[in-house]
Amino acid sequence: MQTPFPFESMLLFGSLAIMLLVGVALRAKIRFFQKFLIPSCLIGGILGLVLVNAGVFDFSVKDLEMLAYHFFNISFISVGLTSGNNQNKTSATKKVYLKGSLWMALTQTTCFSLQAVIGGLFVILFGLFGLELFPTFGYFAPLGFEEGPGQALSFGKVWEGLGFENAATIGLTFAALGYFFAFFVGVPLVNWGIRKGLATHDKQDLPQDFLTGIIPKDKTTESAGALRLHSANIDSLAFQAALVGLVYVLTYMFIKNFGRLFPADVSSMLWGFFFFGGLSFAFIVRKLMEKFGIDYLIDPGVQRRITGWSIDFLIVSTVMAIQLKIVLEFIIPISLISLTCGILTTFAVVFLGKRLGSYNLERTAAIYGAVTGTVSCGLLLLRIADPDFKTPAAIEVAIMSVFMLLPLPLLLILVNSTVWWNWSVSLTVLLFFCAMLLTLLTMKILKLWGSPKF
Repeated sequence: MQTPFPFESMLLFGSLAIMLLVGVALRAKIRFFQKFLIPSCLIGGILGLVLVNAGVFDFSVKDLEMLAYHFFNISFISVGLTSGNNQNKTSATKKVYLKGSLWMALTQTTCFSLQAVIGGLFVILFGLFGLELFPTFGYFAPLGFEEGPGQALSFGKVWEGLGFENAATIGLTFAALGYFFAFFVGVPLVNWGIRKGLATHDKQDLPQDFLTGIIPKDKTTESAGALRLHSANIDSLAFQAALVGLVYVLTYMFIKNFGRLFPADVSSMLWGFFFFGGLSFAFIVRKLMEKFGIDYLIDPGVQRRITGWSIDFLIVSTVMAIQLKIVLEFIIPISLISLTCGILTTFAVVFLGKRLGSYNLERTAAIYGAVTGTVSCGLLLLRIADPDFKTPAAIEVAIMSVFMLLPLPLLLILVNSTVWWNWSVSLTVLLFFCAMLLTLLTMKILKLWGSPKF
C-alpha cells in the first residue's frame, strides 16, 4: 500500500526508540548489566547493531550517521544554554573545586595526547610492515575513547570526504571499545579501591533503582524542570527546544558563510567543529538573554533533559551505525591500538590519581570514565565510590569542561594537521608527545602531582 507521506525518517527514529526501550528492560532484568552499570542506550545500541548487520533492520547506515551527528550537536547546544544557570556559589566555595577540576582537565589533556601518540606510532609501525593506513587512522583513539562517538563520527564523516574510506565506522568502533574499558575495567577498578579502603566515605550498597535503572512508583523523585512560560501561550518544553533550534540555525549559517573564506577541503573540515560552534553560539544567546534580563526563561532542568535525551539517542544510533564487515577488515590495527590505549590510559590515570592530595579514588573514578567513554560514564563510576555525591568530584567534572575549552580545540586542530597542512604522522606524534610532557610539567608546577597516597 502506498503511503501519503514518507515514513522512513520516523520509522528510523521509532526503531532507535524501540532499541532504547529494550535496553531499559534488559538492564532492569539482567544482573550482568546491573553489575557493570551498562547504560540502556549501549545495550540497545549493541542489539540494534546485530539486527542491522543481520539485515533485520533495513536502514541506511548514512541515515543512522546523519541522526547521530545532529544528536551530537544538539547535546552541546543544550549544554551551552544550561551552563551558568543557578550557579550561586561564593568565590570561596569555587576555590575548593579549583584543584580537583584543574587536575582532571590536565589529566584529560595528558590522556588525549597519550592516546594520540599511541595511535600515531601504530600507523607508522603498520606502514613499515606494508599496511598503509590513512594518516589520521590512529587519531580515532583519542577521538573515540576520550571525546566519544559523536566526535568520532563528526570527524570521520569529514575525513571520508578527504579520501579516508569508511572512516565513520572505524571511529565509532573505537568509541564503542572505549565504553568497554569504561565499564568492564572501570567498575572493577573502583570496587578494588573501595575494598582497599580508599573511599572518603564508608562503603554503601548502591540503591536497587540505580542498578536496575527504574525508579519504583512509591519513591519520591526530583523534578525534571520547571515551567518558565504559561502553557496557555506555549509549552515550556517547546520553548526550550526552540532555543536549541535557534542556536542550531545560527551555527549552520555561520559555518556555511565562514567556510566560503577558505579552500573547499578546509571549509569541509569546519563541519566537524559544528559542535563547538553550537556551544559558542549557545553561550552568546544565553549572555544576550542575561543582558536583557530574560535569561530566567532558560530552565536548566529541561535543558539537561534535552542533553540527556540527545546523548541517549546519539549512543544507540552510533553503535547501530557500525558496519561489522568494515570492522573485520581493520580488526588487527583497531584491536592493537584500542588495547594498548586502554591499558596505558588505565595505568596513567591510576598513576596520577595516586599522587593527588585528597579524594583520590573519587576523582580517579570520575576522570577514568571521562577519558575512556564520556563524562556521563565518569559520573556513573563516581557514583560507586561516592553514592550521595558528598565529595566535590561531581561538581569538579562540570568545571573541568570549562578548563578544557582552551586545550581541546588545539588538540582537535592537531589531529587534522596531516590532512590540512600535509604534516607527517611522525611530526604530529612528536608534537602530541611534547604536549603530554608540557601538561605533566604543569601538574608538577601547580603541585597537583605529589607523593603516592596508596
